[in-house]
Amino acid sequence: MDENPADMPETVPGDTRMPELVIITGMSGAGRSETIHTFEDLGYFCIDNLPPSLIRQLVDLTRLPGNRIRRLAIVCDVRGKEFFDELAGELKRLEDSGVPFRLVFLEAADDVLVRRFKETRRRHPLCDETGSVTEGIRDEREALAGIRSRADVVIDTSELKPQDLRHVLKERFFTDNLASTLAITVSSFGFKYGVPADADIVMDVRFLPNPYYDHELRDLTGLEERVRAFVLGRDETSDFLRKWLDLLGTLAPGYLMEGKSHLAVALGCTGGMHRSVVLAEETATYLRGLGYSVATSHRDIGRDRERL
Repeated sequence: MDENPADMPETVPGDTRMPELVIITGMSGAGRSETIHTFEDLGYFCIDNLPPSLIRQLVDLTRLPGNRIRRLAIVCDVRGKEFFDELAGELKRLEDSGVPFRLVFLEAADDVLVRRFKETRRRHPLCDETGSVTEGIRDEREALAGIRSRADVVIDTSELKPQDLRHVLKERFFTDNLASTLAITVSSFGFKYGVPADADIVMDVRFLPNPYYDHELRDLTGLEERVRAFVLGRDETSDFLRKWLDLLGTLAPGYLMEGKSHLAVALGCTGGMHRSVVLAEETATYLRGLGYSVATSHRDIGRDRERL
């Protein structure tokens, strides 16, 4: 026998955590697609055009033991036709059940929406075969008036370019934990084996003294303390690190605000075994301290050792 969604338990035994839930709605042509893409880039599990009656069921699924989805972004709009009429009731049910959520409403001036539909040559979802875009916009605005009045965030995109909308969303929603939404890979490499093709930022550290010419250090790597002490004990290294890390601390937030979700930083020395390894580890430690999610990779760390 099928269960009625209204009869489903309000909580799932064994897990009392609530996911972070964002519901996105608003005028067609006002930027819902760009908004859902922004949330997706920032690590949300996203669903476009979900019938409102399924929102609570989706929340309950995320609370099952072992589920790793902790952030949800859902678009509900008039494309759902008769299903959309259920949205107000579902929002009330979420509130009564103690499920926290934020409602984002996107809008734009009528003339802007008309221009956007003409530019994309798309049909307004409320237009029949004989109706005009203007009539569809008017009907949609009337249908959404009640939902707009209860929105937590209303964003007018009339004067916003896509990158501006991303910036506004991040300022409104991610100021406190923005760093955690950018995944950074810090890698070391040897220039004689080629520069990594996927690197966004490449730093050449071959100007620093090379442990390779110390016979006691030659067959060690930058992961070992004696090599670290050799590299980090130099005044020129200290001066470089101070300026390099300050530069990264300035660049990373800029990449975030431009919509980048992954940043690849590569440091290279001659063979990728000593200096670049030490400094990649120092760089990763610094970035983790700023709250970024950081992975390290040492592509060529064993190649020179194999040749010795």
